Parts: sequence; C-alpha cells; structure tokens
Amino acid sequence: MKQTLAVAEESPSTPWVLATLSLSMLMPSLDTSIANVGLPVLARALNASFHEVQWIVLAYLLAITTLIVGAGRLGDIVGRRRLLLAGIALFTLASLACGAAQTLRLLLAARAAQGLGAAIMMALTIAFVGETIPKSRTGSAMGLLGTMSAIGTTLGPSLGGVLITAFGWRSIFLINVPLGIANLVLAHRWLPADRSKLKLDVRGFDKTGTLLLALTLGAYALAMTMRRGAVAPLLFAAAIGGALLIIVESRAASPLIRLAMFRDRALSASLAMSALVSTVMMATLVVGPFYLSRALGLETALVGVVMSVGPLVAALAGIPAGRLADRIGARRMTIAGLIGIAAGTFLLSMLPARFGVLGYLGPIVIITAHYALFQAANNTAIMTNAQPDQRGVISGLLNLSRNLGLITGASVMGALFALASHASDITAAEPAAVAGGMRITFGVGAGLMVVAVGVAFAVARAEADAAS
Repeated sequence: MKQTLAVAEESPSTPWVLATLSLSMLMPSLDTSIANVGLPVLARALNASFHEVQWIVLAYLLAITTLIVGAGRLGDIVGRRRLLLAGIALFTLASLACGAAQTLRLLLAARAAQGLGAAIMMALTIAFVGETIPKSRTGSAMGLLGTMSAIGTTLGPSLGGVLITAFGWRSIFLINVPLGIANLVLAHRWLPADRSKLKLDVRGFDKTGTLLLALTLGAYALAMTMRRGAVAPLLFAAAIGGALLIIVESRAASPLIRLAMFRDRALSASLAMSALVSTVMMATLVVGPFYLSRALGLETALVGVVMSVGPLVAALAGIPAGRLADRIGARRMTIAGLIGIAAGTFLLSMLPARFGVLGYLGPIVIITAHYALFQAANNTAIMTNAQPDQRGVISGLLNLSRNLGLITGASVMGALFALASHASDITAAEPAAVAGGMRITFGVGAGLMVVAVGVAFAVARAEADAAS
C-alpha cells in the first residue's frame, strides 16, 4: 500500500501509553475465558440448563464478533480516544451489572453490553498503536499486545476458579471494576487527544451497513454454534446478508467498509491468513483435551496443565516476536511464522500416541511460538501501512478475521475431528479412534497452513515486483 502516513514519534509518555493499551487488551481477553470455568456453578445458582448457561459465553463472543468492525469505524469518525474511554466505561459498568444480576436474562443482557465494550476496546487498542508508537517499534508493541491477549486468555480459567472458590461466581465479573477504573484513569491521562481532522459528523456513520454486517456475522456465528437443523437456514441468511451488504456498501456515501480496500492484495491476504491461522489454533484447543484424556489417558488436572503450555509459550514469545518483526521485517517474519505453524501442525498429524505427552507438546510448542511470531508480524504489516482515517476499521477487520477463524475452528474442525474419530459420542470413543481422528484433523490443518504460506509468498512476490 503506497500512501503518506502519519508517523508517531518517540516520547517520554510511550511506556505509559503501552501500559494503557496493554490493560485495554488484557481485560476483554480475560473475559473471553474467565466465565467458562464457572458455567457449572452458574447453572446451579441460576437454576438453568448447561445449554442455557453456554449463552453466557456466546453472548459475549457474538457481541464482539458482530460489532467490532462498526466499533473501529466509529472510532475513525468520532475520535478514537473519546470512543475508547466510552468503551472502557461501558465494559466496567456492564461487568458491575453482570456481578449484580439476579436472573439469567439480566446476566445475558449485561454480557452482551460487556461484549460491545470489549469490541470497542479490542478494535481501538490496535488502532492506537499506529497513532502513538513509532513505526520502528510497531512490531514490539504488537508483540506486547499479543502477549497480553495470550496472558488474559490463559489466566482466565485459573483466575476464575480461584475467585469462585474464594468469593463466589459474582467475583469473576466484579474483578473488572477496579481494573476498568484504573484503565480509565490511564487512558484519560496518557492517550493523545483526538485530532480534529478525524472528528467528523457522526451522522455520516453507515448505520445500514453496520446493521447488515452485524446481522450477517450473527447469522454465520450462530450457524457455527447451533444444532444441525438450524445450520442451513442461518448460513443461507448469512449469504443473503453478505450480498445485500456488498450492494449497500457500494452505494453508500460514507460506507462502513470501503470495498476498494479489498483491492489491496496485501490487506486481503493478511486478513485471509489471519482467519486460516485462527481456525487451526482453535482446533488445538478443541481437539487437545480429548486426545490427552482419551488417547493418552491423562487425568483432568494433568490435561489442564498440559493445555496451559501452548498459551504460556505464546505469551512468552510475543515480545521477542515483535522485536524480530521490527528488525528483520514484518513480511519475512509473517512467512516464517506460517512455515513454523505448518511444520508443527504436520508433526501433530504424524506423531502416533506412543510418543506420549512429549510427542504432543513438542509440536504444540512449535505451533504456538510461531503463532506469536505470525500475529506480531501480520498485525505490524497491516497497521503500519494503514491510512490514519482507516486504522479503526482495519483494526476491526483484523480482529474480525481472527474471531471468525476461532468460531470456524471450534465448529468445523471440531465436527471434522468427531467424524474422523468415527464416534457419535467423542467422550466415549476408543483411544485409537481418537488418535486417528486427531491425525486426520491436523492433516487438514496442515493443508490449510500450506495454503496460507502460498498466499504469503504470493504477496511478498507481488510487493517485490512493485518495488522493482
């Protein structure tokens, strides 16, 4: 992408800005996983079925997925600092409402509001990097944010378990209140004021496009999480919604998503690679517990310990990965990250169960370390080349591609695993069948990563040709 960019300069406030953005990334990431461990307790406390309390998790994820692009675009229009402060405040108040909820319906409504606050925070946190961090340190900043995201997701289940045991289920939501207040103070003090050229009339916000995008993404996300009978109608609704969205956006005076952006092959490729990688990464989280417990016979506690290794590696690798992207180049490190994920996924599909836990952990360490490298490099490549007035919506699209990959990985790769294991009930499948299902699932995953590597090389070649 060739354009004139506003380059942030190093200043004494940069560490405080990074601290602010890190907390803005940690809080919504923490709430992605902290409620999962409390679902059995919540089912008893609210007198609800397991299927009903699952919506405590789904309401939050659906709100983020459907609203994150609109949140990013609105930040471009009304000012990112102003909207981020509103998002943090909403997230904090919604967390308080979650902790005070007396019924499941009230809790679900509060979780949806919390998801809207999280969408604003996640979209604008990454957008702020291009505005506040020098270009030479963008990779390091992206690596730090990737680390905070991994720490939040990893810490959620263990912190949730401790809080529920000590203080009850309400504490897993109320913990956000002091964090949110601290985040508000930091953001108000250290984030730069909105530039006047980005403060446009909010009436120019594309409400029709935002609504259509939210309905389309909501239909797709529900199709990936609902029972079989509802899948086809929801996918059909998503397809119709997508077609209408393209028509509306092509005619809008100030569209939510400028379709011309997707003519930029580098941006389109980066979004596609992000979705493919997230699909495979979610497969490791879905398939791993069943493989460890059924094929390797590990106890539940040990399964939890083994499953925490991958996110821990991603958290530790985030900052070094960002520094590599700064020093060697984002595009090269994107390719290196993808090759590493492909290699680890291929090994995971080939190693038989007789290698035990170490045979599983070796490929997982390779995958997650290179995932951290890919995330930092790919995010850097996108955001350093984004126009200032488009950083919010591009950041939203980047987060959206990741979320859609996670949803697809949980549903499609999970269904593939069950099918390949030849078991109607995977929890009762024979160890050999589970091991075979894992090999097939990650064989397909390795194929997806080969596609992603091919896309990355094609983009690098096109950029080299354009530069020569």
